[in-house]
Amino acid sequence: MRRHMWKVAGIMLVFALVFSFNNIAQASVEKAAEQKAQVEEYLIGFKSKVNQKAINGVGGKVLHEYKYMNVVHAKLPEQAVKALSNNPNVAYVEKDHTAQATSQTTPYGISQINADDVQAQGTTGNGVKVAILDSGIDGAHEDLNVAGGESFVSGEPNALVDGNGHGTHVAGTVAGVNNTLGVLGVAPSTELYAVKVLSSSGSGSYSGIAQGIEWAISNDMDIINMSLGGSRGSATLEQAVNNADAQGVLVVAAAGNEGSKGKKNTIGYPAKYAAAMAVGAVDSANNRASFSSVGDELEVMAPGVDILSSVPGNDYDRYNGTSMASPHVAGAAALILADDPTLTNDQIRQTLIDTAVSLGDSFYYGNGVIDVQAAVQ
Repeated sequence: MRRHMWKVAGIMLVFALVFSFNNIAQASVEKAAEQKAQVEEYLIGFKSKVNQKAINGVGGKVLHEYKYMNVVHAKLPEQAVKALSNNPNVAYVEKDHTAQATSQTTPYGISQINADDVQAQGTTGNGVKVAILDSGIDGAHEDLNVAGGESFVSGEPNALVDGNGHGTHVAGTVAGVNNTLGVLGVAPSTELYAVKVLSSSGSGSYSGIAQGIEWAISNDMDIINMSLGGSRGSATLEQAVNNADAQGVLVVAAAGNEGSKGKKNTIGYPAKYAAAMAVGAVDSANNRASFSSVGDELEVMAPGVDILSSVPGNDYDRYNGTSMASPHVAGAAALILADDPTLTNDQIRQTLIDTAVSLGDSFYYGNGVIDVQAAVQ
């Protein structure tokens, strides 16, 4: 929100001891000016037919008479408000208040990874394609531009319908549009693609996820975000991830929400695969979220606690999870690629790792929280 600072000038008044006709005349002018300053704009509603003469008769000035209601917009001196309020044909007299555009919120995670600084330099993700492998994306959402997609969920053929809300939330973190409403995403100009591999219940088969990955390869996606995971591995899923990596697609995946159990590895699949970039979650103070999975495969951390983003129905909500951290990294990768389109997926990944801010033991924090400004520089 912008604050305006007003400079108030002090006025010194000098009073004469002797009053003359000139003094009296000057006082009259000042009184008239004071009364003029009290004129404000009002909306006057009439019980039946509008009577403009009633407004003119008390010193008001009609600015507009509405066509489909018995209301006028008028300027009125203060004393006229009372007079009109007592008029039996006047239903109400109300001040003409000011409305503001609904403000856009910048979720704390955008600033925490310094994505706002990169955006301020003119890099916003133009020309980069990000596939959101999830529960679909609400294609009609006011704060999202979805370029296309495909569904691999039986019985739910439309990828631009999100019956769960998870995919729409993830999409908003990656690329919430920079406008006057909703939330700002990490890379707001990125092309979003909805690849539905999770049903409305929030679950999906490994076979469907593998198909979604192949769709992303065939449709020249630059980045895949998978805010999903399972506790068991799959040779097919691993091969699909490896194929995407080999084809130059950066695969970003949520580490999982199994928390820590001493030195036990709790990272899920596909994040556990070497070809995927495993992302853990921290809060706004860079403390590891208690639910964030840990293990040797953990590469970087990103904000994943109390994350505000888009949900279906032109709405917004706060979610927790490494599912929320992963799209911060996918969006950051989009900014890096937009800044330098010659970079390979491996170079983007390594840059994010090299510029991460260390937070402690790599088993619990990977290489640390990402800093996209440092990565771009």
